[in-house]
Amino acid sequence: MDYSVVGQGLGLLSFALGILSFKQRNDRRLKIMMVIFNLNHMVHFILLGSMSSAFGSFVSTLRTGTSIYTSSRYVAFGFIILAVGLGSLTINSLWDCLPMIGVSIGTYALFILRGISMRICLLFGSIVWLINNIIVGSIGGIMLEATVIIFNLRTIYCLSCSRKEAAATTSG
Repeated sequence: MDYSVVGQGLGLLSFALGILSFKQRNDRRLKIMMVIFNLNHMVHFILLGSMSSAFGSFVSTLRTGTSIYTSSRYVAFGFIILAVGLGSLTINSLWDCLPMIGVSIGTYALFILRGISMRICLLFGSIVWLINNIIVGSIGGIMLEATVIIFNLRTIYCLSCSRKEAAATTSG
């Protein structure tokens, strides 16, 4: 069995799951979809042989699931320490640091921020993961992050318009 073909197939599934995640306007639904996405993406990276990316996805799964129930800064920094500390064990090159950076940005966004601010921070995390996926050769991952960046920008715009409409309604 060619694991890279199966891995790329799971990457395409991650592409679909990621799109469903970032189309969510509700923060809780966004996080639930991201848990499912991250589990799939972890297996995808294992099959592609990128253990630092797989570890990053594993930590992302744990932190996103936890962020549904708490927004504690202490928990956030605990996950950032976990990502950087234990993640350093999977680093074989400078590029292997990218998943840990992406996880740290996402962790800060999910635990500390809400609404538009959270999505802007997640946007920066997506850019880091896009670079990682290009280096790893994840076809679905590249498609996913490029699309997620576009969807996230659109969602940020729509949320911003809704906020302006609500402000105009209450002041007028």
